[in-house]
Amino acid sequence: KITEGSQIRIVANTVLSPMTLKAVADFSARFKNTKLVQYDPISASALLDANNKCFGQRVVADYKFDEAEIIVSFGADFLGTWISPIEYAAKYAKNRKVDIEKPEMSRHYQVESYMSLTGSNADNRILIKPSEQGAAIAFLYNELKGGVNVPALNEKAKKALRKIAAELKEKKGKSLVVSGSNNVNEQIVINAINAELGNIDATIDFAQANLMRQGSDADVQQLISEMESGAINAVFVLGANPVFELPNGEKFAAALKKVGLSVSMNQLVDETTAVCQYAAPMHNLLESWGDAHPKLGHFTLIQPTISPIFNTRQAETSLLAWSGTEGADAYEYLKATWQANLFTKQKEYATFQAFWDATLHDGVFTYVESQSKQFGWGADTAAAVAGVSQPNAAKDTVEISFFETVNIGNGQYASNPWLQEMPDPVTRTVWTNTLAIPVKFDGVNNFIGGFGGDDLKDGDKVDVEIGGKKYTCVVVRQFGLMDGTVAIALGYGRAKAGTCSNHGTNVNAAVPLSNGLPQYYSTAKVSGKVGVDDHFACVQHHHTMGVQALGKEENAVINADEKSLGWKGFQGSLVDRTIIRQGTLKDVKNLVKKLEAEKEEHTELNAQTLYRGHQDRYMSGLHWGMHVDLNACIGCGTCTIACMAENNVPVVGKYEVKRHHEMSWIHISRFYYGDVENPNVVYQPMMCQHCDNAPCENVCPVNATNHSSEGLNQMTYNRCIGTRYCANNCPYKVRRFNWQDYTTADIFPWNERTLNGSSLGFSTEMPYGADNLTRMVLNPDVTVRTRGVIEKCSFCVQRIQEGKLTAKRESRQLRDGDVKTACQSACPTGAITFGNKNDKESSVSKLMKGELNYRALEEVNTDPNVVYSAKVINKFEKLDA
Repeated sequence: KITEGSQIRIVANTVLSPMTLKAVADFSARFKNTKLVQYDPISASALLDANNKCFGQRVVADYKFDEAEIIVSFGADFLGTWISPIEYAAKYAKNRKVDIEKPEMSRHYQVESYMSLTGSNADNRILIKPSEQGAAIAFLYNELKGGVNVPALNEKAKKALRKIAAELKEKKGKSLVVSGSNNVNEQIVINAINAELGNIDATIDFAQANLMRQGSDADVQQLISEMESGAINAVFVLGANPVFELPNGEKFAAALKKVGLSVSMNQLVDETTAVCQYAAPMHNLLESWGDAHPKLGHFTLIQPTISPIFNTRQAETSLLAWSGTEGADAYEYLKATWQANLFTKQKEYATFQAFWDATLHDGVFTYVESQSKQFGWGADTAAAVAGVSQPNAAKDTVEISFFETVNIGNGQYASNPWLQEMPDPVTRTVWTNTLAIPVKFDGVNNFIGGFGGDDLKDGDKVDVEIGGKKYTCVVVRQFGLMDGTVAIALGYGRAKAGTCSNHGTNVNAAVPLSNGLPQYYSTAKVSGKVGVDDHFACVQHHHTMGVQALGKEENAVINADEKSLGWKGFQGSLVDRTIIRQGTLKDVKNLVKKLEAEKEEHTELNAQTLYRGHQDRYMSGLHWGMHVDLNACIGCGTCTIACMAENNVPVVGKYEVKRHHEMSWIHISRFYYGDVENPNVVYQPMMCQHCDNAPCENVCPVNATNHSSEGLNQMTYNRCIGTRYCANNCPYKVRRFNWQDYTTADIFPWNERTLNGSSLGFSTEMPYGADNLTRMVLNPDVTVRTRGVIEKCSFCVQRIQEGKLTAKRESRQLRDGDVKTACQSACPTGAITFGNKNDKESSVSKLMKGELNYRALEEVNTDPNVVYSAKVINKFEKLDA
């Protein structure tokens, strides 16, 4: 039992909700010795502490990637996982669009040791060892400012950074330098670089500071010490999982046993809940009223969409009840919080109810913070340069990088099967984390990756020793890694993640602490092959369109099986199919000429057809089409999850994925080109192309696949008998066959509604297929397919029908933007545009006139309704020469 004088700690990840903070404050009003301890699963504490020292504010600045002409990132995966990637990706994409008449775009340099999602989108990558990051940051500062001693750094990186420094000097106030380092001194030097370049108050702004990271590593480490000493009487865990997420999580678990009362309010039984005395689970997001304050001056409301499913309670209500306020209503509490704190910050509405109704409708409330833009400099830059991390001087030492993936984070989302089955954008593996090892080219015919004298192949197992502990990891060979380095994702190997438990290797304990701050790299010893993962699943070579080549023969890296076709083999067997088209900004006009010549050739080739004049049927009315901008696509995979959620695409599991049985309607292929060991990357979303001359339609013996008058390639599921002729005849390989009964939709007699249902052990109200809880995941507007049926992208036909019916009810024509596909709605960069091609004023119609456009496999005359624009990069040639 706790008393008003008890020492109480509430442990949480960064709390963005003013409502939650108010509930914590009200709880603290009764229990005076209560403290909220916040930490982040992947720490940004050094960045916050550095900003506090430099500018007097422990916040993350607002980074304006859309206004930066030169972007330099030292290991910050800002397009994937760093701080606010959705926001940054949207801004980043604005400066990557190409005007053929005035070809300009931002230039992006990524300094890193492994290929991150952000690095794969960079124009140039500068490879360093993980321990060299501090030296690289200090070297750039010295090139700009001079007068400091710089630790040792590899020569290629020095040459590249000298050229980058010269370019930055020419773009003062129009550049941006960021770092993912968790070393306070290194972040101070980054701030000094931006100050030297005039970026503060230009591309870096504190008036609308980002509040997405507020955690303090010092606070959580102090809490562990206090628990170990027996000074803490009670710990309440609010949505965090420190036992798994912290590098010393085992120490946290042991210390928690010395606390008199431990209560977990987490939604699921995770690793931390398992060691707490009590579980008081809170509602999930869809059941809760709430709010968020992600940036200064920006607030948003959260409304429940369903009633509580289980016997749970909103976290704020629990805190109020425990502090003596019985019967508190979350909705009324939220309104009262906004009335007290935010109503006075606006002048548009005279009454609070009018303000509340309008904000609830809009979902967002913004106002300008009255804050000065002038900040004093409070850090000792010279001391910071001297305190950066020192490179590992030992020869033949393998260094390992730890990172988080876009789908799992540091395990926060590991219990979601959708995200487990989402391929990692770079390695393209699913349901596990892998140890990425460098790929070396032997100069003759093979790509080799190995340690300990072995030629390691994808799916092999090795033992990795880090800090005296041994981990067994599955290997994947990865282009773009620095020599002598490996990399592995955090967040996998969760012991308590429901049906997603025990997938991958938990290496969180291998992350070292320096002054209480996690450092996401270490040294390692990698053994030779110790086994094979029999279920290793990498989807990159599934459903491919044959040998796929990029660029010229002398620099092509191909999306084929490297194990059977080496570098010389690639060059000797290139097939210049129209799959990916790419070029550089400097040569963009020649790229346009090349595309025009290809179109003319394809037009002449396709004139010889059995289907003359069939396009005339689409000259009027609706003709749906899609435009995909490969320059905006960053490969994040958001569209693939949106498609699964929208269209009831089943999750099949690791074993079935290994057998090429994944069901995703849209997949993103990753292509390499350029330097064989440090290539550039193109990502290509590939879905059904809805061909007007579709080769799948004329081979179906039962006419299950047909073409609509609106240009849609349709599937009639109850007609399909599973011959799979259509899949064999599809050159894009985008049709999927249900091999298993993933949704229990065709299991009889369990899915029958019968008066005698009780004799089967079920109630007469038993729904078709799965139980009620499972079916809540399914979109009721979309058919649940059965075993033995072909399915594929429908251009979200249910959304098309909804848009048409809305227009009909409102007695008007369908307008551009009335219909948006799930992938289009979810894309953070706006890479996907959908609409009526026959509407000359529609966005998709205008985009399809672009000079950089091409159609995939246009030479085979399928006449697809999906158009791609070529990838263009602003590369600095021979940067490290």
